[in-house]
Amino acid sequence: MPNQFLLIIDILGSFAFAVSGAFLAMQKKLDPFGVLVLSFVTAIGGGTLRDIMIGNLPVSWLRNEAATIVIFSAAIATMFFGRFLKQFTTTLFLFDALGLGLFTIIGIEMAIDKHFSIGVCITLGTITACFGGVIRDVLLNEVPLLFRKEIYAMACIAGGLAYFLFREMNIDPSLSKITCILLIFVIRVLAVRFRLSLPRFYSNERSS
Repeated sequence: MPNQFLLIIDILGSFAFAVSGAFLAMQKKLDPFGVLVLSFVTAIGGGTLRDIMIGNLPVSWLRNEAATIVIFSAAIATMFFGRFLKQFTTTLFLFDALGLGLFTIIGIEMAIDKHFSIGVCITLGTITACFGGVIRDVLLNEVPLLFRKEIYAMACIAGGLAYFLFREMNIDPSLSKITCILLIFVIRVLAVRFRLSLPRFYSNERSS
């Protein structure tokens, strides 16, 4: 059951990030091939980097045909039906926030299986969730969202800390995963809604 639950999370995360990548590619008016590439990069980039770091080779998506099919299907569906969605920007953001929570838990669970420390587990969870978006933004010649003022990686870290707290409290593992996914999602949404950000240690004034 735990493995099946993680597989479901992985598929949902792949779908969410693939849609997110496809939406952003469409906003940049890329051709269909560009949309497919951005979808795949966004969905598998973080997991690929994580697998290389921990020696999980070949990387996960090469051994999981379902993930590839889900990503391809999500990209195609977005190209055909995305234009009919009224809340275009909002939809992009919500799928990205959902993928953030889903992939954080996947990365943490894989790190736990390798018996890494809590800090390393949370770091790998954050890498899994964030670095597909980093690669996507670099390909689009933008400053990655991770490095801008918005709370992004910190949401993953907060969710990871909560997950290990729930483990110490012996809360049901599936309930802990769902709760932490929702926590990361809510933190991300609230951060954008209320313009919450980390403090900046530089002046906004331009030197003359």
